[in-house]
Amino acid sequence: MNFKGVYTALITPFSDDGRLDENAFQELVDWQIREGVHGLVPCGTTGESPTLTHEEHNRVIALCVEVAKGRVPVMAGTGSNSTEEAIMTTQYAKKAGADGALVVAPYYNKPTQEGLYQHFKAINDAVDLPIVLYNVPSRSVVNMSDETIARLAELPNIVGLKDATGDLARPYTLRSKLKSPFQLLSGEDMTAVAFNVSGGQGCISVASNIAPKACAAVQEACFSGDYKLAVKLQDKLTELNNVMFCETSPAPVKYAAHLMGKCKNNLRLPLLPASEASQNEIRKVLNNLQII
Repeated sequence: MNFKGVYTALITPFSDDGRLDENAFQELVDWQIREGVHGLVPCGTTGESPTLTHEEHNRVIALCVEVAKGRVPVMAGTGSNSTEEAIMTTQYAKKAGADGALVVAPYYNKPTQEGLYQHFKAINDAVDLPIVLYNVPSRSVVNMSDETIARLAELPNIVGLKDATGDLARPYTLRSKLKSPFQLLSGEDMTAVAFNVSGGQGCISVASNIAPKACAAVQEACFSGDYKLAVKLQDKLTELNNVMFCETSPAPVKYAAHLMGKCKNNLRLPLLPASEASQNEIRKVLNNLQII
């Protein structure tokens, strides 16, 4: 599986009584595909996966696969700070028909580099499904080293990395240690073009929840080698990319989606909806971009 382009890190809509809003989620998935995204990531950080029950987590993955119907790849978020739980969720993703799994570095436990290696190796050995590593030290505390990633890249099911550090040197330093092709995806909307220039193949995006067509166009300009156009298109998204992180994600993106009529502005504790000041700024940006 060649994961490239813009993959939307999907929000998970909730109803006013706190339950999973299946209809809103299905409509969001279908709209994303019609707008031209290259792939979908349900149950990632943006999908509030830590607050989903096991049943809800599995249901969201199944719904995404069901609606996608093979039109675009589905890279299901299946990570956990428990190795056994990550294995079970990845096994379910394969059973549900996902094309791959995005597996975050274990959070809270603070494993060593060898612990990280053994965690991902155990998932690799247990499930025959393409796995993309997810390095996000701002959330998981640990930062996967180039050496650990390169070791993992030698395993048959470990096919790529989503790097959310914003470190544009990583594609270079990591590539020097890799022995075979390995897919590199940015986990930061603001670095989508620069990461590709450095040898990346795409971006797992928060902003594409709101502007999927525009985010896809940036990646397609990169595919064609027209980086001058890619930068021009990316510049138009700077305000949006910034405001999507004016507070802890996914509060800003959920409010933006709410303004667009895509979902209710509901999050699960301990996360709260964006503050009034942030809501005003988000509304202003969406008006400026003629999204609403």
